[in-house]
Amino acid sequence: MSVKIVVGLEGRAYDVLVGQGLLQRAGETIAPLLKHRRTAVVSDETVWGLHGASLSASLEAHGIKVSPIIIAPGEQTKSFAGLEQVIDRLLDLELDRGDLITAFGGGVVGDLSGFAAAIFKRGVDFVQIPTTLLAQVDSSVGGKTAIDTPRGKNLVGAFHQPRLVLADLDVLATLPARQMRAGYAEVIKYGLLGDFEFFEWLEVNALAVMAREPDALAHCVARSIAKKAEIVAQDETEQGRRALLNLGHTFAHALEAETGYGEALLHGEAVAAGMALALRFSASLGFCTSQDAERAGAAIAAAGLPTRLQDIQARPFSADVLVRHMMQDKKAEGGKLTFILARGLGQAFVAKDVNAAAVTSFLKSQGAA
Repeated sequence: MSVKIVVGLEGRAYDVLVGQGLLQRAGETIAPLLKHRRTAVVSDETVWGLHGASLSASLEAHGIKVSPIIIAPGEQTKSFAGLEQVIDRLLDLELDRGDLITAFGGGVVGDLSGFAAAIFKRGVDFVQIPTTLLAQVDSSVGGKTAIDTPRGKNLVGAFHQPRLVLADLDVLATLPARQMRAGYAEVIKYGLLGDFEFFEWLEVNALAVMAREPDALAHCVARSIAKKAEIVAQDETEQGRRALLNLGHTFAHALEAETGYGEALLHGEAVAAGMALALRFSASLGFCTSQDAERAGAAIAAAGLPTRLQDIQARPFSADVLVRHMMQDKKAEGGKLTFILARGLGQAFVAKDVNAAAVTSFLKSQGAA
């Protein structure tokens, strides 16, 4: 059984399938999208080692030739060098604009291969098969593709929607617990930004989701994707409401930049801390109550995620340095910062022209130097 969620973009709508056993059915699902019976599958070494044989068998059973492009795992691969590696391999395979790229992995694989698909021969189709909770509920849906630079995260990229997304819940069985927690941060984001009923459900069912209980996991993933699909259909290129999906991300991207985009701080962990900071910042500005901020922080911490700067590293972050990272954020305009703040739980809004000095002062109140 699977649930189908439609991302309703006019003329370019696509399905997101959520359920069990989708990897084994990938061949029959992807075959109708192919002009030629071949696909380049971009994956990382870990995912390919665990699940590559299953995907290849399913595709080949439907007469689809599989050409793997295997990259190193980790955020560092989402770079100009990583992009060049993927593009060179696509050229070696002599793919044309009628071919299809399959992104098979977590958010790094999806972002990198999606961006490669966007620019290879001015654009080819691609399919997302996300293998982490974070990628299933967030990065695989909506068409944001990008690479990082030393100056910041996701600063070079394109909007390029997939033709299909297959979110197979079975592959999450091999996901390390830390990666499950990181993905859960993006799940709770949907409750905090605009679905208070879902937030309340997560307060009760967080442990069931983290334990990968089938019914709880299926509800959690499908509801998260449905919320994102609704927002993306209304605002594909982030000119308005879609910016709400960046709740916690202005703080998070600064923290990731300062910790080096590595294993010290996973993206979901940074988002968790960023959301807790965003709610406390909102309370400090009088937009929401301190009780709302505390409740949000408690729900995030209950999943074993960081909510304070001290949870990330022992030595203090520099408030000035973090704000400098924020000034490189894509949403910053005219020397002013943009944040997603909240008037309450499930009531996020876009706050433009936030004064950098106010952010610096707040970060110092949170333990930054």
